[in-house]
Amino acid sequence: MTAPTSPCQVLIAGAGPTGLVLALWLTLQGVKVRIVDKTAEPGTTSRALAVQARTLELYRQAGLSDTVVERGHKTPGANMWVKGKRVARIPLDEIGKALSPYAFMLIFPQDQHEKLLIERLSGLGVEVERRTELVSFEDAADGIVAHLKRADGSEETVGADYIAGCDGARSVVRHAINAEFAGGTYQQVFYVADVEAHGPSVNGELHIDLDEADFLAVFPMAGEGRARFIGSVRDDKVPAASEPGKTDAPLLTFEDVGKRGLEHMKVQIDRVNWFSTYRVHHRVTDRFRRGRAFLAGDAAHIHSPAGGQGMNTGIGDAINLAWKLAAVLNGKAPDALLDSYEAERLGFARRLVATTDRAFTLATSEGHLAGLIRTRIAPLLIPRIAKLDAAREFLFRTVGQLIVQYRQGPLASGKAGHVHGGDRLPWAPVDGHDNFESLAAIRWQVHVYGDARPDLAAWCGANAVPLTVLPWRPEYEEAGLAKDALYLLRPDSYVALADPSASPQVLADWFSARRITAQA
Repeated sequence: MTAPTSPCQVLIAGAGPTGLVLALWLTLQGVKVRIVDKTAEPGTTSRALAVQARTLELYRQAGLSDTVVERGHKTPGANMWVKGKRVARIPLDEIGKALSPYAFMLIFPQDQHEKLLIERLSGLGVEVERRTELVSFEDAADGIVAHLKRADGSEETVGADYIAGCDGARSVVRHAINAEFAGGTYQQVFYVADVEAHGPSVNGELHIDLDEADFLAVFPMAGEGRARFIGSVRDDKVPAASEPGKTDAPLLTFEDVGKRGLEHMKVQIDRVNWFSTYRVHHRVTDRFRRGRAFLAGDAAHIHSPAGGQGMNTGIGDAINLAWKLAAVLNGKAPDALLDSYEAERLGFARRLVATTDRAFTLATSEGHLAGLIRTRIAPLLIPRIAKLDAAREFLFRTVGQLIVQYRQGPLASGKAGHVHGGDRLPWAPVDGHDNFESLAAIRWQVHVYGDARPDLAAWCGANAVPLTVLPWRPEYEEAGLAKDALYLLRPDSYVALADPSASPQVLADWFSARRITAQA
């Protein structure tokens, strides 16, 4: 066997948002990575659009949040159309104002998103190795031996401690670990197009046509008259000779798409910058880890575009995995910590696919009942429900991924106030300052709201665990936090331990039981 060259600690296959975030978060924690991708250049089209609130919260750790918000487009509202008329509007500009510092719906196209991540990685000395394909790998007792092939035909054997498959729906890594990818494919063909257009539905807001025929959603993008269309292709334009079970979409042009939705929303197309067709899949792998190999993003789960969840879920995978790999590779935790990655992310992926499947089916199904729900019932109920604070909060928490929690995971312990181990720490701003400020660092830390016990402060000092003590205010109780309780926060800012007694012994026992060292 050829001796491995240019060894690294983590080899990442795939340089989409998931792979790039994984590489960036590992690099920030001192882990040596290599990231390869068989494409010649980054994506030049805006595939995924929405950047959810939880992603923006986590992006503070890499100093990315402000830049993404500045370059993105805040969407003021969502509009529903029926039979050529706008029948309802839901305000979105401050829908989550009491829940997150990012209380809005943000559009930031994937091509620009990837460019930003690549720039940050390059600034840290990490370059994406383009036209470099992962062909195969072996999981040896002491590490990974991977075989790469470049466009010129040259090959390289690479050694790594771990390998991460962020290489999409046809993942080489997933096939190599014999992971199943159960699910299915919707038969209807959809299109996505980036356009320059004008009309009442190209006004910087989200617009959805709810009629039975020709589903269409218009997403705003930064720039005058720019929009992303997602719609259905007319059935008579889909070749009948397609092979049974074939999932690839036929080659079509924008002229083949259904025009009724465009006419209903009075859209006038000036220019089509990019157009593609696709069929929607819904699949989840049965494992996220095998030995030294991991799956993340589309390699592990794919689903409908409903709710803009796909890219954000892959980024969540990457950040969850990154701190655990860094802890193990830096000698701060045993390999067993890596099992918690699958334990925490697989269940969420399954629930997400099931939820988006139901939403997508309702939005696109044909038939009298589905049409009645969309055109008569939804326009009446949704605006009324959206006026309820509880409904708006539920919507924002769900779509913004604030509801993601790991209470049943092996790292979660305790409860204080309404906050359980495994929860996202509630956001609680007071006098222009918020309790998320210390979360910009990728590290273990402890929060106390009220007064910290002297022995707790002494333990944190002796173990180099930062302690943030915030004087008690009513806002903290409203957020669900308990006075004088201890909240141990993981490097990804989720609560690991919530202890109302604030006992340093409980804290020490938590680390000891998992053989984790908190010091950076």
